[in-house]
Amino acid sequence: MIHLRNIQLRRGPEPLLEDVSVSILRGEKVGLVGRNGCGKSSLLSLLRGELAPDRGEFELPGKLSVASVAQELPHSQQPVIEHVIDGDAALRACELELAEAEQSDDGIRHAHLLGEYDSLGGYTARTRAAELLDGLGFDPAAIDRPIADFSGGMRMRANLARALMCRSDLLLLDEPTNHLDLDAVLWLQDWLRSYPGTLLLVSHDRDFLDAIIGRVLHISARRIESYSGNFSEFETQRLSRLAQQQAENERIKRETARVQSFIDRFRAQATKARQAQSRIKWLERLPALVTQHAEAAYDWEFKLPRKLPAPLVDLDQISAGYENRTVISGVKMSIAPGARLGILGRNGAGKSTLMKTIAGELEPKTGTRTGAPDLETGFFAQLEVDQLDASSTAILELTRRGGLEASAWGEQQKRDHLGRFNFSGDRVFEPVASFSGGERARLSLAILVARRPNLLLLDEPTNHLDLEMRDSLLLALQEFEGAVVVVSHDRGLLSSVCDEFVLVGHGEVMPFDGDLADYANWLSRRSRAGSSSNGSDSNQTSSRKDRKRQEAESRNAVTPLRAELRKVEKDLERLGKERLELEQRMADPKSYASTDAALAKLPESHAKLLGRIASLEERWLELSERLSG
Repeated sequence: MIHLRNIQLRRGPEPLLEDVSVSILRGEKVGLVGRNGCGKSSLLSLLRGELAPDRGEFELPGKLSVASVAQELPHSQQPVIEHVIDGDAALRACELELAEAEQSDDGIRHAHLLGEYDSLGGYTARTRAAELLDGLGFDPAAIDRPIADFSGGMRMRANLARALMCRSDLLLLDEPTNHLDLDAVLWLQDWLRSYPGTLLLVSHDRDFLDAIIGRVLHISARRIESYSGNFSEFETQRLSRLAQQQAENERIKRETARVQSFIDRFRAQATKARQAQSRIKWLERLPALVTQHAEAAYDWEFKLPRKLPAPLVDLDQISAGYENRTVISGVKMSIAPGARLGILGRNGAGKSTLMKTIAGELEPKTGTRTGAPDLETGFFAQLEVDQLDASSTAILELTRRGGLEASAWGEQQKRDHLGRFNFSGDRVFEPVASFSGGERARLSLAILVARRPNLLLLDEPTNHLDLEMRDSLLLALQEFEGAVVVVSHDRGLLSSVCDEFVLVGHGEVMPFDGDLADYANWLSRRSRAGSSSNGSDSNQTSSRKDRKRQEAESRNAVTPLRAELRKVEKDLERLGKERLELEQRMADPKSYASTDAALAKLPESHAKLLGRIASLEERWLELSERLSG
């Protein structure tokens, strides 16, 4: 059990958390929610031991193993699968001891450590790590590549896989879906649901939280309130609490006004002075009006586009890619005002390539992209956020990037506009460098809205947005009169905004006939069939029939190898148990005092058993290499 008692936690002059007490039971799956900057990440840092409380105390069980995702991007030449296996610290320590025992020619210790290695799952570690990487979107053929070869987003996924590889009792995850596509989110959701330890999860994804957690800790006004149930149940309970609190506040206000009226009337009258004084003392003892309230919603909307030409963008037999590699081909698509299109597909399939092609940022290799003369594109992606000038201010960035240099907007109108995105007062004059990731995302969105686009291209728009900002974005998109094209792992956003989907895979862009539930079922069926290649970038031009035949042949070729690998792993597990029993008998002095002939042959049996284990280990390595190649 984890206990926090009367915790105060500061970041700067003002406390983030004040007099917080909460307990978390072993095995609980808890969602930690609240607006950006309320202290969620700081609380996780406290539990990791990276921060100390300014006041109060917290208790963690002495031997609790804590896992979390490293935020530093690895840059080494280490194969990505080895980086993931490093998450199993006990296994790595055993491997080191094995190497030392082998170097010192300590056969007894080496044999004992082989048993420990087996009990730690050493023979299946590579398989387990590969499954984690596959679930998080890595191409199985690339898991032996140096981790430095991958993009920042993929390296963050590798860090996540490494955290999942850890033998943890407590898993701390801070927005784990931010660098994932929808396929990986669905996989991670299933993995976390079966995780046996305690989970503390920070996420803005309602569907993700609803599927996993059984309790919510809500941070508001520097306090933490606990709610039982998933996120949807939390919202219902919180609205009820707020309504009750509002009613109590109104009652206190009425009672305060009545008592104050009595005091004002009779304070100067000698006959009533003592009663007035008692009323004053009573008034002082009245509970202070509780300041909790529903956090103010962001109040903004997309303005009516200046023009709505039809179609806005037309793609005719487009092929697109980079340098000598074609990512998508044969794309034919027309986007009209009012369109609501969601783009599905595995990581690396070409979703971002399609978005850049629609936006006109990527020149087609073949085919024609035609944009309407009055097309005004609003492209919201992490790259746009990263391109904000850190040395500039919010109001200067709005003016420059929002195209307002020659507009009629005065300073007050710009400040009002930024205020709708929670940049109030002198905050608009502070440098962007001081902004959090969520604040930068909100500023980029404010800039996009000021441009009055008629085509919105949103690539993971909810990353770094808190739940309130995400909800306001969802509502604004529903009222937007232009066209919207979305790539997102946020199922709530996709299902609320999009009315049609396309699937990107195998170098093609195809209509997907179904909703997100159908897509999740399709992914599950594909996973059970053993296919993991549907979403990879490809420059194959063979027909779909030929490709399916090739995939079937590939599966048939590896099926016997996988079956043999499983048999070898079971044999190693059985022989490992036999070896442990044999070594226990050999370590017993009574064995050597006995005249039993069978006992005298124990060393010989032990040597033969080690030989069989060594042969199986070599076969296991050979099969693993063939399957990974």
